[in-house]
Amino acid sequence: MTRILLSVLGGLMLVAAGLFWWQGRAETEVGAPPSLASAGVDPAIAEALPSGDPRGQRGAAPPEATEMTREQRRFDRLDRDRDARITRTEMLSPRAEQFRALDVNHDNLLTFEEWAVRTTTRFSAADANRDGWLSRPEFATTKPKAKPKPVCRCEKPPRLAKPGRARTPVIQEPDESAEASDDVGEPGA
Repeated sequence: MTRILLSVLGGLMLVAAGLFWWQGRAETEVGAPPSLASAGVDPAIAEALPSGDPRGQRGAAPPEATEMTREQRRFDRLDRDRDARITRTEMLSPRAEQFRALDVNHDNLLTFEEWAVRTTTRFSAADANRDGWLSRPEFATTKPKAKPKPVCRCEKPPRLAKPGRARTPVIQEPDESAEASDDVGEPGA
């Protein structure tokens, strides 16, 4: 009984595959598209349509870029899925990297010791005179440093020679004016 059912099922699958193959081989109409008159378009409208010749035609003006405000850019930076809403997860996602930097043992739990080590190190670095408190100028040193914006991302910075490596000698082209004169270069001659 099972063999019969499997045979019938296999036959149906072969017929279905044949139908798909036959439909895939169906011929498409070859030739030019039908004229506008045969399509039932009013001749007055057909004359108003642009021709295939682009000379003398002018397209629409490109859209003008609007300058986004600082808050709009900040909102768009946090709105990862671009649904015009910021969820709690989207709001906290930039903080994840900072959390991972503080979580020394990588157990996703920030203990007081892990937090305190970072904070006391920062305090000690800012307390220049080691008196145990921060004055206004000392506290100003704890301000996060602003990263300079690159002038152009398309240019690579020049490569500096690594210390201890021999530099390739620079071959200078001979000066044409030196070849033209017969003076060897003795001073006072």
